[in-house]
Amino acid sequence: MSEEILRNIAEAVLEGNVKQTTAYVQEAVEGGVSAGKILNDGLIVGMNEVGELFKDGEMFVPEVLVSAKALQGGIDVIRNLLVEEGVERKGRILTVTVEGDLHDIGIKLVGMMLEGAGFEVINIGIDVQAAQIAEKVKEYSPDILGMSAMLTTTMAKMKEVIDVLKEEGLSDSTKVMIGGAPTSPMYAEKIGAVYSEDASSAVEAAKRLLRVA
Repeated sequence: MSEEILRNIAEAVLEGNVKQTTAYVQEAVEGGVSAGKILNDGLIVGMNEVGELFKDGEMFVPEVLVSAKALQGGIDVIRNLLVEEGVERKGRILTVTVEGDLHDIGIKLVGMMLEGAGFEVINIGIDVQAAQIAEKVKEYSPDILGMSAMLTTTMAKMKEVIDVLKEEGLSDSTKVMIGGAPTSPMYAEKIGAVYSEDASSAVEAAKRLLRVA
């Protein structure tokens, strides 16, 4: 019974059906399935399938966003139970769009995919200055800082953030990932960050950085 309901949850996430996802998650809870099992063997399984299809070009951003919304709906049902059970996340990731840049669709999609892969994700917004980002890193102590820039004019702010992190003694404890249209592997290497070209590769990069499956 539990295997069937978990598969139903995964399928509902894949289809982007919020109502069905939350209903199946509630059914699983009432049926005695642990929140951790619902998360890992239902919701995350479904989102992993979405990630694979997205990477293969068989799903596109609008569809992924709909699936991510279904995932979020399911997580909301079990959020308190996850805390009660002490379910460990794979790591904490702080995401942000750097100063001067107002684009957020990309970083939100990355955040949803990361959350779907089992990471705790905290988004601190758009157009955020380097000093403010450093303060949030101090506040939340993330394992990874994920930065986005969609303009060549704002891309330079990424290096500014990394410089501030070094000055504040935060660079050893917080790894940095970057992405966005103007960025590249070469630029990431130059400023001391890890590059990801899209949401799926961001998940893979985060797993590699934190050495988790």
